Amino acid sequence: MIRLVAACAMLVVSLAVARAADAPRRIVSINLCTDQLVLTLADADQIAGLSPYSRDASQSWLAKEARAFPKMSGGAEDALVAEPDLVLAGRYTRLATRQLLKAKGVPVAEFDVARSIDDAKEQIRRMAALVGHPERAEPHIARIDAALARAHAAASRTHPRVLAVSRRGWVFGGESLTTSLLGAAGLANAAGDMGLAHGGFASLEAIVMARPDFILVTNVRDRPQDQGEALLVHPALQKLYPLARRMVIPERLTTCGGPMLAEALDSLAAQVSAVETSKATPAFSR
Repeated sequence: MIRLVAACAMLVVSLAVARAADAPRRIVSINLCTDQLVLTLADADQIAGLSPYSRDASQSWLAKEARAFPKMSGGAEDALVAEPDLVLAGRYTRLATRQLLKAKGVPVAEFDVARSIDDAKEQIRRMAALVGHPERAEPHIARIDAALARAHAAASRTHPRVLAVSRRGWVFGGESLTTSLLGAAGLANAAGDMGLAHGGFASLEAIVMARPDFILVTNVRDRPQDQGEALLVHPALQKLYPLARRMVIPERLTTCGGPMLAEALDSLAAQVSAVETSKATPAFSR
């Protein structure tokens, strides 16, 4: 028995050493969402560069951590200068960039947009395997699952309709990560009633006509910082959706699928609990 245990231990060590030897040593990420995953799951000395948006605190969950690494342009040229043995890209990263990198013999791993919490968990597992540390995925997935359980426990029993509205009136569609997050907390995405399965821009009139019970925004401001935020502070929308009718989740928690979803779920669950406790009645009857 002792010999068997020792042999198993040696096998585990050998496999770990083999994975470490095969792991990429110079990883360049040219996509915001792959930035978040590689920063979470790779060793610091494996990362040779990150996307131009990696340090944008409004979008990047790990903006502070990203400052420790070179910021790339997102193009093929400076990525090649970094001599990567793996480039991480998004499915919608410029096609010419991906093709040039592949033509130069650089391995390119492409990640699709996460459209559900399950998609996000699979991407965590995939990235962990790509960077040579598959064992690092499960603790992050466990935290997401724990947050999911808390969201389910706090879930609204009345299933109010929520419309997620971003800059310039962009509405996140029914087939999206936003819908998955809302559903976990017992909320319904009102975008489905607007025929926006994949998202799209909606006018002020269309938003008002949709009559959601709440709107979900990324921040609460009295004055817009730029023209893109003007719709969100329009007097008509402010009147129909004051603070009590607005839920807020920062953009950096929902732009990508990844470990940050645990924080997003906890934030949403807390806001749903507050609404349920206050016995707030829906803004509109259906």
